[in-house]
Amino acid sequence: MDRLLIETYGRGGAVLLQALEGLTAADFRATPVAGTWTIGQIVLHLLDSDLIASERMKRVIAEDNPTLIGFNETRFAQNLYYNELDPFLAAEVLDKNRRITVEILRRLPESAFGRVGTHNEAGVITLEYLVKNYTGHVEHHLKFVREKRALLGKAL
Repeated sequence: MDRLLIETYGRGGAVLLQALEGLTAADFRATPVAGTWTIGQIVLHLLDSDLIASERMKRVIAEDNPTLIGFNETRFAQNLYYNELDPFLAAEVLDKNRRITVEILRRLPESAFGRVGTHNEAGVITLEYLVKNYTGHVEHHLKFVREKRALLGKAL
């Protein structure tokens, strides 16, 4: 496991917080690209995904081949009040969650990253896969945040 990847994963929350600087409540709810998530919805999606990811990582670390359950991101966005929740608070929670999860990952022996869980949709996945997958998740969505910021006249 590339230990630099663990540090990159850990910085994801700070990178997200930086990308949100200067945005207003109206900016978070704006729809500069019709039919897509708002910046606020993206942030809440990132938080929910991250909480689920860290729970999966912890279960793979602590349990023998745990069952990992998928979730419907569209239903989460529709039914969990993403437009009413505070995106700054969500980003802060994501940052803190990543920071504590990184503390665990740093302490693991190399062999731990080969531990597995069985996802109900994706099958057998390793801890290394989870770390790699979620390291890129924030950056993947930040390109959409940057695009929407630019359309709102608030490019970084």
